[in-house]
Amino acid sequence: MFENQTYEVILNQMLDRVSKKFDKREGSVIWDTHSPTAIEFQILYIELDNLLQEVFGDTASREFLIMRCRERGIDPYPATNAILKGIFTPANVDVIGKRFNIGALNYIVLDRISDGEYRVQCETPGTIGNQYMGQMIPIEYVEGLETAELTEVIIPGEDEEDTEALRERYFNSFGEFAFGGNRADYYQRTKAIDGVGDLKIERVWNAGIRPADMIPSATVERWYNSTMFSIEEVQVWLDTVFKAAREKLLTVGGTVLIVIVDSDDFGEASPELIDSVQTALDPEQNAGEGYGIAPIGHVVNVKSATPVPINVTAKIAFNNGSDWANTKNQIEAAVEEYLLSLRKDWSKNEYLTVRIAQIESKILSIPGVVDILGTKINGSDTNIALSKYQIPVFGSVTNA
Repeated sequence: MFENQTYEVILNQMLDRVSKKFDKREGSVIWDTHSPTAIEFQILYIELDNLLQEVFGDTASREFLIMRCRERGIDPYPATNAILKGIFTPANVDVIGKRFNIGALNYIVLDRISDGEYRVQCETPGTIGNQYMGQMIPIEYVEGLETAELTEVIIPGEDEEDTEALRERYFNSFGEFAFGGNRADYYQRTKAIDGVGDLKIERVWNAGIRPADMIPSATVERWYNSTMFSIEEVQVWLDTVFKAAREKLLTVGGTVLIVIVDSDDFGEASPELIDSVQTALDPEQNAGEGYGIAPIGHVVNVKSATPVPINVTAKIAFNNGSDWANTKNQIEAAVEEYLLSLRKDWSKNEYLTVRIAQIESKILSIPGVVDILGTKINGSDTNIALSKYQIPVFGSVTNA
């Protein structure tokens, strides 16, 4: 806004206000006294311009964007610690609370999963905690311990929320108000749970079931009355379901399906992550009773998006000096990058389509590749359309 208020413009404006009967040439007393002032005014205008940029959400830097967001009750998601699975031998060794090391990272054992398997937390928050697997070294001596190994990520660690993602949430807050279990409320609260990369929400997901079909007919009632299970737990369950159906207490309203991907690579969520989200939203042992984030009366079912391996076959031609052996890793990385970009957009699209043209374009952009023919995805020479809750993951690339 003030970009035209330069030193030269300001100085000339000041000198124009001085009578012409005085010497205003460069080096004169008047020029020398006005010049430093013009510099200070230019600096002031620069600061004013920066100030204007910082007061609007669209142009504010991170520090001032956070201040704007707080006016809307929004804070950046903090960095979180990765939770991983550790395998320890012998299986009976007690390592809970013990600390271990891989490279520059330290880990602490949280609790036991099963014999020899434990949940291990990276002490350094962020995605860096997802990146290292393999043998761990105990920081302090653990009596009887033979081996310690990290094998997989259970709940991915996340970096502090990116500035542009925070800016997007800020502007979205004006369009949709998160309140009382509406769609925006479910999305914001679920997205904030550690390890969740993105999600889709389906209201009344079992709406294909008619309440009338749940009411037992006379035939069903005769069967129920004649049935007595020897296992008490089975009989209690049957009694509960039958009586609820007979009294028309069962309904398809108030049910919510949450389908998630993880925050590491927007891929399949681990069973542990699903359980963590389910417990936070609506614990299964108290389904619909409002003991989680979900409002009372909402029965929430949390699932992972279903991964679909994408296997690509094609006849690839190379320049002299290049061949399949020395470009394979780059080609696979290019296809993986394309599939990752699709997964990142999964929640914004009803369905995803893996396109042959896009795969060919990615491969052709690799130095040394000159042509590609006969590309197929999973044996088909047409694009692969995925269902609503499916995500594409890398399978393989084969040079036919």
